[in-house]
Amino acid sequence: MADTIAQVQTSVGESRRILIFDTTLRDGEQSPGCSMNLREKLEVAQALADLGVDIIEAGFPIASPGDFEAVREIARQVRGPVICGLARCRPEDIDRAWEAVRYADRPRIHVFLATSPIHREYKLRMTKQQIIERAVEGVRRALSYCPDVEFSPEDATRTELEFLCQVLEAVIAAGATTVNIPDTVGYATPRQMFELIANLRNRVPNIDKAVISVHCHNDLGLAVANSLASIEAGAGQVECTINGLGERAGNCALEEVVMALRTRHDYYRAHTEIHTQRLVPTSRLVSGITGMVVQRNKAIVGQNAFAHEAGIHQDGILKERSTYEIMRPEDVGFTTTQLVLGKHSGRAALADRARALGYRLTPEQLNAVFEEFKLLADKKKEIYDSDLAALIEQEIAHVPDRWTFDSYRVSTASGQTPQVWLRLRRGEQMLEIELADGDGPIDAVFLAIEKLTGLSLVCKDFRVHSVSVGKDAQAEVNVEVEYQNRLYRGRGLSTDTVEASARAFLNAINRILALSNGLNAGRKAAETQPTN
Repeated sequence: MADTIAQVQTSVGESRRILIFDTTLRDGEQSPGCSMNLREKLEVAQALADLGVDIIEAGFPIASPGDFEAVREIARQVRGPVICGLARCRPEDIDRAWEAVRYADRPRIHVFLATSPIHREYKLRMTKQQIIERAVEGVRRALSYCPDVEFSPEDATRTELEFLCQVLEAVIAAGATTVNIPDTVGYATPRQMFELIANLRNRVPNIDKAVISVHCHNDLGLAVANSLASIEAGAGQVECTINGLGERAGNCALEEVVMALRTRHDYYRAHTEIHTQRLVPTSRLVSGITGMVVQRNKAIVGQNAFAHEAGIHQDGILKERSTYEIMRPEDVGFTTTQLVLGKHSGRAALADRARALGYRLTPEQLNAVFEEFKLLADKKKEIYDSDLAALIEQEIAHVPDRWTFDSYRVSTASGQTPQVWLRLRRGEQMLEIELADGDGPIDAVFLAIEKLTGLSLVCKDFRVHSVSVGKDAQAEVNVEVEYQNRLYRGRGLSTDTVEASARAFLNAINRILALSNGLNAGRKAAETQPTN
């Protein structure tokens, strides 16, 4: 019979440390349009290390040469967390994963194999005994390379309990040090997750030899709730992503599960080693790099997370913040300072403010941001923290510019076809075009860019929002385009919305050109990506 919540909480002591396994660079990157280049992955990995995550799942090395290179470079350059590579229970996958993670101070190989009836019948066409044998072989092969091996029975929450217990007992006996229970399709409910973890703790005789992990998807909006229920039942590791990125509706959001444990320590009696003041800067970094905008009312890191408009709420906050705030904004990385810089501010002041906002800039990045800052300061009287953060994220997410924006001119009126003149730079060459086409000024500029660059794209998504406040606020434009059946994103900033749109469209084109040599590898990767 499953433990009750009270029994479990009593049995695990006053406060347990929960390991945070971040899979933003693996499962998070599988979100359509969220692919990152090597430089961006290294930026995110370093930010995750600074955040204090325990394990970084850096990628799926067998998927493509690009994935392998990214995992290898993260293993070489990022210190602190365990660096993990994902592999199917296949010799070639495991060998490739080890080649990538072997350079880490603390490497881990994460092997997985589906176990549910639907996967056994339709995907693997394997018997239960064959599944157990393959799983044990995979763990043993991984263990021959490094002592830290994690095993995941894919679609565990739809697997028969008795069979799941048999698989876990076998892989732990073979040497797995972590066993992960994935809710691969986000089907479970919190009570089911609690009972499943509690049953595994009771029925798998050697379960105490491994850390129990959970990996919950958010298809029903229950990923965080299911992860917390699993912790209540005795799980010691949570697999999650920044901003809840991931396949379909995403994964358990790191910032939400971490702050739930911190804020309700009285209930969960568990804690993490996450530096929570870095949650907002890390969220902004990942949002800027992936182009996945965080909704304003997103818990913990959303723009409205600590905003109060109702008069009753405002009155209460002025008298005592705890009346309507259960967390302090400073504890998650929001700053109280707003106006900090102007056109006469120097490089040192900008560097200091960037550090206060949680960004680590190289001298080269600082110089590039400073140049853009000066240009912006000539257009705006006051530079807000959000303006500076946008400039920094634009530099961090920079891709090689085959094409750069120079200038444009457009004339239009209601009921008339827009007329646009556009000039772009390609290396040292200036190219310009004039045409009358499109449904409006932005559409006309996009068409002009397509003609100059020779690429025909389908714009799948177009979003524009104000970075800060005021009539002279910067516009941030995010676009998602389709080219040869793949999605690419672009981001542009300017106080001129049309110019910001042009820069975003060009940024997407530059990404296409930068990745053009890897298109075939990318297609192969899409075919082999797991849904764990």
